[in-house]
Amino acid sequence: MDIQFSPTRPDADTLVFAVPKGGFDTLPLSAAPILAAGAAASRFTGETGTSFESFVAEGGKTLRVLLLGIGAGGELDVEKAGAALTAKLSTSGAIHAAVEFFGGASGELAAHLAFGALLRGWRIDTYRTRQPEKAKPTLKTITLVAAGADAAWERLSAVAAGVAFTRELVSEPANILYPESFVERCQHLAELGVKITVLDKAAMEELGMGALLGVAQGSVREARLLALEWDGTNGAVEKPVVFVGKGVTFDTGGISIKPAAGMEDMKWDMGGAGAVAGAIKALAGRKAKARVVGICGLVENMPDANAQRPGDIVTSMSGQTIEVLNTDAEGRLVLCDAITWAQKTYAPDVLIDLATLTGAMIVALGDQYGGLFANDDGLAEDLTAAGKASGDQLWRFPLADAYNKMIDSPIADMKNIGGRYAGSITAAQFIKRFVDDGVKWAHLDIAGMVWSDKPGATWDKGATGYGVRLIDQLVADKFEF
Repeated sequence: MDIQFSPTRPDADTLVFAVPKGGFDTLPLSAAPILAAGAAASRFTGETGTSFESFVAEGGKTLRVLLLGIGAGGELDVEKAGAALTAKLSTSGAIHAAVEFFGGASGELAAHLAFGALLRGWRIDTYRTRQPEKAKPTLKTITLVAAGADAAWERLSAVAAGVAFTRELVSEPANILYPESFVERCQHLAELGVKITVLDKAAMEELGMGALLGVAQGSVREARLLALEWDGTNGAVEKPVVFVGKGVTFDTGGISIKPAAGMEDMKWDMGGAGAVAGAIKALAGRKAKARVVGICGLVENMPDANAQRPGDIVTSMSGQTIEVLNTDAEGRLVLCDAITWAQKTYAPDVLIDLATLTGAMIVALGDQYGGLFANDDGLAEDLTAAGKASGDQLWRFPLADAYNKMIDSPIADMKNIGGRYAGSITAAQFIKRFVDDGVKWAHLDIAGMVWSDKPGATWDKGATGYGVRLIDQLVADKFEF
């Protein structure tokens, strides 16, 4: 979908008027009285994302007119309105929509509406060989009638590209996307100035990554560790902020196999790694003045004759030993080695991991918030604020020694599960054992956020792209100059 900006209204088949909460006085159309009466009869008052649609004769042509509610008119309000516009018009037969703000708007606000429209317009049709005509998108162009949007749009369109990349990765089936092909999908980031480092199985064996490789040993798909480095500071910043993503490209549960019903959803168990890759694309695309490293621990968890067994003991790269009581608690095994490597390689002061880690988090928070665990109150507050500003919201959970004792093992340094209760917390406590002293660390359990069974504010059902906007906002707020 092509997004354009123009100081004047173009020749379009659809006119969209963005209306704030409370309605409007008049519209620059001869049919304004009829539209006003129709909107009133339909109880349209400009609430965020609501709309009233009609057709009018104007200038010798029949035009579709859409009144689009933008609520209080804040950035998130207009993004939701832009998404509602796309949802309404995408397959409607409309081809070119011209959007005007009732009373005018800044270029920044117009860019945010376009951003929401672009996010909601993303869809994956890669494997569709036939579709009903009415299901095919018709909307090709949206023109925002506003001036001075270029700078804001340059930034937001880069973020949208990052979100789209994450959605692409999360949506692909496991026979298409696996550790090696995930790495290949990220190669184009080098064109944006991203430095790419890849560790194969042999390199990880030499480093002693027994926890990560233990998860992968049951699959014919070899594990990979992928590092994506973006430095927009020209070397001025010594230590990067590091993001580590869980990248289990398919999770059967291993020998502790999951139930068959719904297992197909486990293609998105790499959502943390997908978010990290998309965020690096967004930051590099908008040339963020920050030094950031994204690390993706990539494995497939399968139950073949060589698979890890419940009761096995593995030695992590840190030297700590782990009793694997449940092979379906595999994400933390991937993260612990990826985090150790990240700290030894980059010596960061701040490290944040993102993972679709526990079903317990979905029970606790559903699909409204990601879970936040942190060893530093300031970092937790920064992440919470970034979540509110971006729309990728977080809710903080506790860490405490009482929970830590639940993962002590009688025959190893620790076990990989802590029992039935507080599953998300004990998983976070496990990861915390691999964080070096002095490193500010946060763990984001985003199990309920990367995939949606129904349309949301700025996405259709399917991959949401959660995490990209959160990381971009945090970097912009706290790590960019």
